[in-house]
Amino acid sequence: MLADLLAGSAAGAVTFGLRFGDEVTAYNRGYMIISAMLPVLLLAVLAVSRAYERRFLFVGTDEYQRVFRGGVGLIAGAALVSYALDLDLARGYVLAALPTAICTSVVLRFALRKRLHLARARGESLRRVLLTGHELSVIGMARQLRRERYHGLEVVGACLPAGHDGEGMNGLTVYGTFDDVASAVERADADTVVVLSCPELDGETLRRLAWRLERDEVDLVVASALVDVAGARTTIRPFDGLPMLHVEHPRLHGGSRLVKDVFDRLGALLLLTAFGPLLLAVALCVRVTSRGPVLFRQVRVGRDGRAFRIFKFRSMYVDAEARLAELRHLNEHDGVLFKIRDDPRVTRVGRWLRRFSLDELPQLLNVLLGQMSLVGPRPPLPSEVAVYADDVRRRLAVKPGMTGLWQVSGRSDLPWEEAVRLDLRYVENWSLSLDLVILLRTMTAVVRSSGAY
Repeated sequence: MLADLLAGSAAGAVTFGLRFGDEVTAYNRGYMIISAMLPVLLLAVLAVSRAYERRFLFVGTDEYQRVFRGGVGLIAGAALVSYALDLDLARGYVLAALPTAICTSVVLRFALRKRLHLARARGESLRRVLLTGHELSVIGMARQLRRERYHGLEVVGACLPAGHDGEGMNGLTVYGTFDDVASAVERADADTVVVLSCPELDGETLRRLAWRLERDEVDLVVASALVDVAGARTTIRPFDGLPMLHVEHPRLHGGSRLVKDVFDRLGALLLLTAFGPLLLAVALCVRVTSRGPVLFRQVRVGRDGRAFRIFKFRSMYVDAEARLAELRHLNEHDGVLFKIRDDPRVTRVGRWLRRFSLDELPQLLNVLLGQMSLVGPRPPLPSEVAVYADDVRRRLAVKPGMTGLWQVSGRSDLPWEEAVRLDLRYVENWSLSLDLVILLRTMTAVVRSSGAY
């Protein structure tokens, strides 16, 4: 809340100063009052959009999406009030102050999130979690939470069904059976119980468990069997007194996709214009440092399996494809991709281009042509698609993207299964606000250059 107050104050002060200078007159006195009220208005709008609820903070994209929605509501509200009361507001001031406040709020929230994630990586600010479920589910969940510590959940033990001795639990302490959860919480000094999907823990058992944990103010979390389905697509609907979890279909067609296409093409056009000098400089470097064409063209598979030619700055020597067979045994990736950290086919300039993803800038032409999107799954090769499992082919339901969840989560360092899971999560839960968040996170991912080779 302090960060949002600071964002609103800074946006109001800076916009007023740039628009009217430091002199207060009868004309701009009203704008000075509006600038002073902006932090409070911003706080109120974000509260209404539920951007302060704990479950949305510091993890995932919901927090940023709610800030953006609150900002859109604030701009729309200002326009309606101005029209209804016939206020003579300077449009330039409104269109500068409000988006600046929202963007500043997002940046400050991102900084606070990174600060917390770094603390969690050092073992601080973690919640102690007791997992409850069958062995394989417990092992899988423990492995995932240990890999993604930024969620703030530290697994300290588990409770298994009766008759399981806990062998092969990878060092995870077993505190008893499902009947021992309440006492296990005290022995493990846990503050959160995560219940995994299993038939023994039915509604009545969970209700009794919740009553016992309520006395000690221990949080109870039930892990859904619906993997990677966003909360916006799931709603509780009563059916004859029973709460049913209803899952909406993903938005793969219709008006929202039209908005995405317009956003992609306009964004690509603006970025091509802004990066024009950089594109010329990179093209010149590629041209003078190694023989061969400046652009590398390769067939990739797009939406619904349609093939297209992707454009990239050439980062390898011209005989790279011919040398692929002799290097195949050096593949460092665990899936259908071929990746070598120190690939001898990459030119000296190409290493720098790949490190900062500059070789991918010509893909803006593919976006402009409607073959790709700014954000989406990684564009696969036909040889990769040929060995896709049925569920992996779901990635082809949308256009491939220049960046995506795979780009901001580790790129080439990701295991194949994790890269597929991230792409499928994007396909199932797409939204324009999610695209904006991924584009913002791409900037930091490119600067870190981790997994880029």
